[in-house]
Amino acid sequence: MKRYSKLLDRNKSALLIIDVQERILGVMNNKEFFLENIIKLIKGIKVLDVPIFLTEQYPKGLGETIHEIKSELENTAIQKMSFSCFGAENLFQELINKNISQVILCGIESHVCVMQTALDLIENGFQVNLAADAVTSRKISDYQIAIERMRANGVEITSTESILFELLNVCGTEEFKSVSKIVK
Repeated sequence: MKRYSKLLDRNKSALLIIDVQERILGVMNNKEFFLENIIKLIKGIKVLDVPIFLTEQYPKGLGETIHEIKSELENTAIQKMSFSCFGAENLFQELINKNISQVILCGIESHVCVMQTALDLIENGFQVNLAADAVTSRKISDYQIAIERMRANGVEITSTESILFELLNVCGTEEFKSVSKIVK
């Protein structure tokens, strides 16, 4: 018997946090729920020792990544001017070099930077898993349309908790106990 081939595998996955910056977060829809889920995702991914990448869109204008996220991470943000992370230095090549084929996306805004990145990742042969509860836009309609478009183009639409338990694969481990505390 075989398992579903698109289930996340921590040995070939990475988390990409897109543009959660000071000057844009304040105008986002449902920002508290969004932020709570992104923090859970980061903490759980760290427990599972999955690589994390972080981008900032034009930080001179939009500010740096918010403190709540920066304080959870050790890595420096990759700065970009393009909406898609395809234009973020050599990020896509780095993913390939690290044998990452599954990219978990979260961040801002669903219908611009997140969606363009998702579509470019798909075009370049990556499997994309979107944490739908850890992305947001200013308008609900933009968020909904972006989710529909990404789904129609092959993005796996899922949730923070689903992603973490998929990466865990089994219960009864110390990692399971740690992740369970994070998602509660």
